Amino acid sequence: MLSAQNYLRNMNASSNISRNLGLKEANVKATLELLIEGATIPFISRYRKEMTGGLDEVQIGDIKESYRQHTELEKRREFILGSLLEQDVLTDELKQKILVAHTLTALEDFYLPYKPKRKTKAETARKLGLEPLAGTLMRQEVSDVRSVAIRFVKGEVTDVEMALAGARDIMAEWISERTAARDIVRKHFLHSAIIRSKVVKGKDDADSKFRDYFDFDQPLKKCPGHRFLAMKRAEDEGVIRLSLIPPRPEGIERLERYFIRQEGPASEQIKLAIADSYKRLLEPSIETEFRNEAKIKADTEAIQVFAENLKQLLLAPPLGSKRILAIDPGFRTGCKVVCLDEHGGLLHNETIYPHPPKNEGGKAASKISNLVQTYKIDAIAIGNGTAGRETERFVQDIRLPAGTEAYVVSENGASIYSASAVARAEFPDYDVTVRGSVSIGRRLMDPLSELVKIDPKAIGVGQYQHDVDQKKLKEKLDATVESAVNNVGVNLNTSSEHLLQYVSGIGPKLSKAIVTHRDESGPFGSRKDLMKVPGLGAKAYEQCAGFLRITNSKNPLDNSAVHPESYAIVKRMAKDTQSEVEELMGNQELIASLELERYASNEVGLPTLNDIVFELQKPGRDPRGKAKIFSFSKDVRKLEDLKLGMILPGIVTNITKFGAFVDVGVKQDGLVHVSQLADRFVSDPTEIVKLSQEVSVKVLEVDTARNRIAFTMKL
Repeated sequence: MLSAQNYLRNMNASSNISRNLGLKEANVKATLELLIEGATIPFISRYRKEMTGGLDEVQIGDIKESYRQHTELEKRREFILGSLLEQDVLTDELKQKILVAHTLTALEDFYLPYKPKRKTKAETARKLGLEPLAGTLMRQEVSDVRSVAIRFVKGEVTDVEMALAGARDIMAEWISERTAARDIVRKHFLHSAIIRSKVVKGKDDADSKFRDYFDFDQPLKKCPGHRFLAMKRAEDEGVIRLSLIPPRPEGIERLERYFIRQEGPASEQIKLAIADSYKRLLEPSIETEFRNEAKIKADTEAIQVFAENLKQLLLAPPLGSKRILAIDPGFRTGCKVVCLDEHGGLLHNETIYPHPPKNEGGKAASKISNLVQTYKIDAIAIGNGTAGRETERFVQDIRLPAGTEAYVVSENGASIYSASAVARAEFPDYDVTVRGSVSIGRRLMDPLSELVKIDPKAIGVGQYQHDVDQKKLKEKLDATVESAVNNVGVNLNTSSEHLLQYVSGIGPKLSKAIVTHRDESGPFGSRKDLMKVPGLGAKAYEQCAGFLRITNSKNPLDNSAVHPESYAIVKRMAKDTQSEVEELMGNQELIASLELERYASNEVGLPTLNDIVFELQKPGRDPRGKAKIFSFSKDVRKLEDLKLGMILPGIVTNITKFGAFVDVGVKQDGLVHVSQLADRFVSDPTEIVKLSQEVSVKVLEVDTARNRIAFTMKL
């Protein structure tokens, strides 16, 4: 929830945010007020369209983030004003500059001359009494520098050169603290900075994954985020030295044009001070700024890619409530087999050994066949890890009842779940191998319900996720999970505590209370029964009710995305069509006869009414579709089987800014570079591919030494 106190203190927030985001101020203000009241992004985007002008989740999230940044800026502005007031240096002119500064960088530039410093060369020179000499030289009004400087040769200042050197130290600091000088250098960096890397002596291993950056340079403005993160990782691991600086002479020349008014003895001293200021003070400081900005930009890009991939994975089509036989493949330790009921409950588990070294193929096949019949299995889920392809072939050779299909399921993160406290609490009497198999089976039934139990970073669908800002990554991924869960809707009577906590307005504490109440009092009969849960008040009910589903409720709208606050409208619609609500739902003819304008009011407009009608047309629909079977080429099972020019079926397993990774069944994903995705320029791989999409690829290159495969989709 946003702070109401901060909002009231910063009344210009909505106007600034609307200007920066290109949104109407009234819509931004309404959104901020809803957020301050405790409304969630999914709730606002779906059920408050009239107030926000139909802003979507991304726009509302941008408003929330912009407000956070605005608040941080105001806090810093307040601190700086207080510090300057305490130092008794806050003039009206300086105060006005600080009050109108729109960025943190501008604020810090104004504060820099007054910021408490560590011991500097300039401070040492001031203590020697050389500041007046520096001021005289800076004004460029002296014709005989030495005659002026000799007056300062006293005490610890032993000669003219020492006096001039100290004066230059002071001038160098003045120059570095001038806002105009810093802006000049920033522009130079912006247009001309080169990101350059050199290998550290002794680290030039030919097989290094960083060898592309042993001797590399590129204009910083053309360096993509993923490359910057790769180079930053190489630097952090001590493999390369990295710099982000433009040509120094041009930068110094730009400063000279600004500071030097006339040629003469004083200007020569200023030129020396400028060169020193640029090299020792300005260049390192502005380089740090640009490093930080490049890192933030790269982080934002990588986090967005991760979030998009995660969303696609969470919204992968489910098979639904089926009886599943799940197999976690293995060679020496065998294949762990579990049988699950249609709710994901564990019915049976054991281990079979169809592969080397035991090679009990016949016995294992007989066991699988018996289990399928005994537990009335509808489908088989096979993990795609070690021995996955071999197990898939083994299962395909078994004569199974008609309609019993086998699906290959991603194991990414299953081991994380199996060793977690969540899995131990659910299956205290079983080891990690059984828990992992259960997770594989449940992923086939409902990927979303199972994946919410796993830290998103462990799912493996991002780029450089361990190198980006971890706090921002977590916030973004949590928001992505929340969005996916609320987009699909949650069965109130069957969902786990972990799934429920992502429902709008609920969270961990209330999700636990809901499950406890359900266990003690039995299934919920209606959405209204939620109000009986201890601690769940009217506000939480408002936020969560529309996203929860009750399949056998007396009110059929309880199993839809229609919010309880709109039930009366649907009842009026049913009455006007001379039908019951249950008869109206799914009846296209009756729904088409409705005149929506009749139901509009000051609170409910056409956007909400259209949403209601859309839900009535397809009540209880699942936006994810249904799971499909995919098969790899039977002729390719390992890296050595790949030949140049082969065309193979594959599954997209990861998407990055530089391309997409595709699994063709050889235990090593290959890269389709962005330039190989289509017969046209592609700026964003998501224009062409989606996660888990079935594609056809041609083998371009196989690098067995580095375990790398290059594919093309230009077929």
